[in-house]
Amino acid sequence: MICRYLVVILLCWLVASPALPASDWNHWRGPQRNDIVTETSGWNGSRWLAREGGWQRGVGEGCTSPLVIGSRLYTLGWKENRDTLWCLDATNGDVLWQQSYPNPRYGRHAEGDQSIYSGISSTPEYDPQTGWLYTLSTDGALYCWDTKQQGRRVWSLNLYDRYRAPRRPEVAKRRKTRRDYGYTSSPLVIDDLLVVEVGAPTGNTVALDKRSGRQRWASRNTDEAGHTAGPVPITVEGVQCVVVLTLRNLVVIRTDKDREGQTVATVPWTTDFANNIPTPAVSGSSVIVTSAYNQMAISRLDISLSSAEPVWKQPLASGVCSPIIHRGYVYWAWQGVYCLDFATGKPQWQGGTVGRQASCIVTADDRLIIWGNQGDLLLAETARRSPDRFRELARLDGLARADAWPHVVLAHRRLYVKDRYGMLICLPVPD
Repeated sequence: MICRYLVVILLCWLVASPALPASDWNHWRGPQRNDIVTETSGWNGSRWLAREGGWQRGVGEGCTSPLVIGSRLYTLGWKENRDTLWCLDATNGDVLWQQSYPNPRYGRHAEGDQSIYSGISSTPEYDPQTGWLYTLSTDGALYCWDTKQQGRRVWSLNLYDRYRAPRRPEVAKRRKTRRDYGYTSSPLVIDDLLVVEVGAPTGNTVALDKRSGRQRWASRNTDEAGHTAGPVPITVEGVQCVVVLTLRNLVVIRTDKDREGQTVATVPWTTDFANNIPTPAVSGSSVIVTSAYNQMAISRLDISLSSAEPVWKQPLASGVCSPIIHRGYVYWAWQGVYCLDFATGKPQWQGGTVGRQASCIVTADDRLIIWGNQGDLLLAETARRSPDRFRELARLDGLARADAWPHVVLAHRRLYVKDRYGMLICLPVPD
């Protein structure tokens, strides 16, 4: 009887405490494209990460972040007028293979801020159906690589050559705020399509056949491309769409075969210095959009097939870091770490010594991992654990030597951080 009772207790404990699966980081912003992971932070109540037991490798300049697929890590970097795609062993940093192609340090229409960025910016996109990887350079070189065949090139094209996107115009009321960082957005695989923001006069966003690169459709919206990290999937009233933050507007575009490329909603959102940078965050049919500079705002919009209804707007902003929507709260790290109530927009707390360079993720044990500044790594509680104030648990300072523009990555119990000059660092995360 006692043994049976103990068995029942053990079974209940196993059901209540499932093992948290380690997952690939196979897209921009992670497996669900939202910076929320199923892995824990590794915090044990008194100690976090150790610098020992990891590895580091230089992979070339750029703000692109790595992908981790199983035991392989894919990343890109620029050096000596070439972009290089690296395939590394994710456990030790050994080079498994690499592919490269000629490419300038900046896009052909580049203007402004070249002292704070250089090299490739777009994060690759991985297609699990084919094992193909899609990369996009600042100068518009779009490549499809077969990761199952040592990175064999499947197809390629140049977006500037094909679509003739001009230099981004002056969009602010003030003069001398023109900026052009070239192509920065990540391609997006949807079924048999590769959706790319091209900023062409014939359509801001295009869908290509992912197997050939042949164009299937172009959006009705013809805005110039923004400087964000690309289109974001959203389902609106059962219809598949994407959200794109262009140079001038937040735009929702249909991708379904019945009305592909049609505009669902357009919300004016223009920023001085062409700095619409943070990727919009999606939860259900709601979108969080934010930019700094003259906008200096964050807003929630509820999307239907006929409109984008504003729910709230706050005079707070992220200039770079993409917002995270998690369990009723919105988080971001830019000139501090912020938390808002998702339903009302009411500020919950702010704090932390984080500047303009930052990205963050939410872990399964409700903690924020923040990578920012000149290479500082922070661990903090979410509002679920600390509802009234920002609470920092641990930090490692000075891991890198340059701006921490590339996004932090957590996959298979390893944390990967990178700086703009391409120093890639792996730190093991305790179970």
